[in-house]
Amino acid sequence: MSQQTPAAPADDSAVATVAQHRDWWRDAVIYQVYPRSFADSNGDGMGDLEGVRSRLPYLRDLGVDAVWLSPFYASPQADAGYDVADYRAVDPMFGNLLDADALIRDAHELGLRIIVDLVPNHSSDQHEWFKRALAEGPGSPLRERYHFRPGKGENGELPPNDWESIFGGPAWTRVEDGEWYLHLFAPEQPDFNWEHPAVGDEFRSILRFWLDMGVDGFRIDVAHGLVKADGLPDLGSHDQLKLLGNDVMPFFDQDGVHAVYRQWRVVLDEYAGERIFVAEAWTPTVERTANYVRPDELHQAFNFQYLGTEWDAKELRAVIDRTLEAMRPVGAPATWVLSNHDVTRHATRFANPPGLGTQIRTAGDRELGLRRARAATLLMLALPGSAYVYQGEELGLPDVVDLPDEVRQDPAFFRGAGQDGFRDGCRVPIPWTREGSSYGFGSGGSWLPQPSTWAELSVEAQTGVPGSTLELYRSALSARRSQPDLGAGDAVEWLRAPEGVVAFRRGEFVCVANTTGESVTIPSHGRVLLASGEVTEADGEAKLPADTTVWWTTA
Repeated sequence: MSQQTPAAPADDSAVATVAQHRDWWRDAVIYQVYPRSFADSNGDGMGDLEGVRSRLPYLRDLGVDAVWLSPFYASPQADAGYDVADYRAVDPMFGNLLDADALIRDAHELGLRIIVDLVPNHSSDQHEWFKRALAEGPGSPLRERYHFRPGKGENGELPPNDWESIFGGPAWTRVEDGEWYLHLFAPEQPDFNWEHPAVGDEFRSILRFWLDMGVDGFRIDVAHGLVKADGLPDLGSHDQLKLLGNDVMPFFDQDGVHAVYRQWRVVLDEYAGERIFVAEAWTPTVERTANYVRPDELHQAFNFQYLGTEWDAKELRAVIDRTLEAMRPVGAPATWVLSNHDVTRHATRFANPPGLGTQIRTAGDRELGLRRARAATLLMLALPGSAYVYQGEELGLPDVVDLPDEVRQDPAFFRGAGQDGFRDGCRVPIPWTREGSSYGFGSGGSWLPQPSTWAELSVEAQTGVPGSTLELYRSALSARRSQPDLGAGDAVEWLRAPEGVVAFRRGEFVCVANTTGESVTIPSHGRVLLASGEVTEADGEAKLPADTTVWWTTA
């Protein structure tokens, strides 16, 4: 696929001056943009790169340090762009390479860094390699770059092993010539064979292509999945999906992946400007996650254990301790995240009873969910390390749990098993204004319908309104920058607190979160910096309402 290319690579000096302090990623707040749902510049109902570019000043003013863009590569969109046909081209629905170049340059001028998604576990079935592998038939050298195998059974009619797709059904699809190929996700997403040297060579070239364009880093999709166990052994379980993230799997978190990332790190370190890698790595324990962020590998790894933790003081304290203890020996920053494009928004998760997981189909108690979400955000932003914000959470957006079946596009929804298939609810385009066909998202509607109640959740409706969720985020991010004891670090000092309350000190900063459904009275800790709810103080004591977090400074 040919596209116009920028006239010259981005200047390394421009990248290097985006942030003034070293190791910016150790305390960065990184904002995830899901491009199709952020801003639509041409009125076709689909977000695009020019739309993102037009809203960069909003992100600067919000107070984030970097922007992570979900995939915008050329793709048939079988899985919302995570099925890549050409890693060096922009899909026409999002624009072209000139648009990507302009976005990167504008972001740098605004003091923002750009992180792009990279999908190395699998390609699209429309990738040139895979199309040639199918056309050339058994014995084709191109088939060695994927996992093609003969089937079991008398006539090869059974899959080569018992692995199940994350999206439901077998992880194998049979082609017309009788061979089968592996796809841990949709059939349109065949897995690469990372034992083949051509695969590694290709991805190191792809890294250089985007680094030359000026990107500041890569979020690595399915970073734990590249290498499979020797011989592709049977798993022997018919409830494999229940084991994900909880047990050892022959297709996930194999030790061989670390050699890949050590090679990648050599490439990255050739470039100025402190570029980074971020791993999406679902592992059984946070200790296994720490293996990905050793000094010669990746810089950060998502903390899915924290994301899946209930709004409970005891559980939160335990996962915070485990995370900090696991990251300390490898010298990597902890990361904290509450929402992303694959899970129900935390304003809805916390609106429901505990124990329902991270994909929830019921709206729950909206008022309760928002109150807890605001409190959880202040707790997250007070922790040492880096934090991630998913687009729209700063508006307090809930998941859209009542989308009609006919508009859904999550591939798992149509396979009848596997993931719940309701990820579209967190991907609905965000509202910018009170009015308009898509509340300011674009001029021509939106690819998923937005609730009418979102008018009052829009950026316009919340800007400048004291106590709004948007202003809470802006204030929190401003305070996080200005308070010397916030941001980077590897420890907290736990303080005595009533049951159901999380309290810790970081230098002259104190954070207290009441996770209970009742108000609590505790000693005041100085001057209140910020609170997610109405805190009253008298005679050296503070009364925290239910589900409320407060920040103090003792300075």
